Amino acid sequence: MAYKAMDERGRVVRGRLEAGNLADLEARLGRMGLDLISGAETRRREGVRRAGRIGRRDLIHFCFQLEQLSGAGVPVLEALCDLRDSLEERNLRTLVAGMVESIEGGRTLSEAMEEAPEVFDAVFTSLVRAGERSGEVGRVLRSVTENLKWRDEQAARIRRLLAYPAFAGGVMALVVILLMTVLVPQLVSFIATVGEEMPVHTRALIALSDFFVRWWYLILGIPLALLAAGAALARVSPSLRYAIDDLKLRAWVTGPILRKIILARIASCFALMYASGIGVPECVRTGEHLAGNRAVAAAMRRAGRRITEGASISAAFEQSALFPPLVLRMLRVGEGTGALDAALRNVSYFYERDVREAVERLQTLIGPAFTLILGALLFWIIVAVLGPIYDVITRVDF
Repeated sequence: MAYKAMDERGRVVRGRLEAGNLADLEARLGRMGLDLISGAETRRREGVRRAGRIGRRDLIHFCFQLEQLSGAGVPVLEALCDLRDSLEERNLRTLVAGMVESIEGGRTLSEAMEEAPEVFDAVFTSLVRAGERSGEVGRVLRSVTENLKWRDEQAARIRRLLAYPAFAGGVMALVVILLMTVLVPQLVSFIATVGEEMPVHTRALIALSDFFVRWWYLILGIPLALLAAGAALARVSPSLRYAIDDLKLRAWVTGPILRKIILARIASCFALMYASGIGVPECVRTGEHLAGNRAVAAAMRRAGRRITEGASISAAFEQSALFPPLVLRMLRVGEGTGALDAALRNVSYFYERDVREAVERLQTLIGPAFTLILGALLFWIIVAVLGPIYDVITRVDF
């Protein structure tokens, strides 16, 4: 409800506050030291929810500025008002304006952030809530900023892992299609004029080229249709989504790397939340949402149930075959020494290093591998085309 009130100094104050009716509004304002003059119902603003897409870099910038202002002793509401008036990015400015309105309406910072779950995830809001309870919002925001930077680097690493093979594979597929549909048919028409019986490898090349020329639309359309059908089925079938995510973890080259990326992300956020005073069950539940993979999320869910039943953390995770020995060993060390957050940070460090090295190795090997494949294909074409011509030339009596 929108209100007009007067404070103890006689100054008129206007704002909004959540209340069921005017009597409730007057009581709430009285607890704030204000006397109600007038009030009216208003539609609740949805500014936080309608802020639009906000990039991780903008969110990091926002957290850094808010942490600096909070560390300087500026109250959260005043800090947000300053940011609202100084931010240049429109979506972020809309988000902050909605947060200011929510806090003016009686909500806390974490509650205002929960209104925009597409921007502030469960880790973010849980950490801010813990900081509010302990009175260390500035320190928590500093930790959140560092974690967001780390996750931005991880996301960039995943993009590099997927982008280069996809680009190189697409180029190679395009080259193969052009060779089989344009170059080879022209060479075959020349070979046909020789009139000699063609060897097996030449006939195989001609058959493959004819197949590409005749059925090129199926070659391009069937994979796209299968991908579209698989995506449509995955949206309505939880078991299929689980099977796809499990297959991603078992893929030959990218599976181990993806598993390490997920576990590093979970371990890093788990350590950050645990160090901020958040309980283990809530850390596990948040890690389940952070996984981004249903197979890992199911394993986290099972481990969380065992922990609530009284099992130790390491024993709960050990019963799932999804977590490698390094994670289990670090969990046992952390439980034994009482430094679980440090042990989990070590897990994150080791996996981050392994992922970085694996991505670099993969990118180094992909180029030569594709070069060898294209070289072998071109060698086959050359031998298949020039072989019959050479046989004819050797028979000519000069």
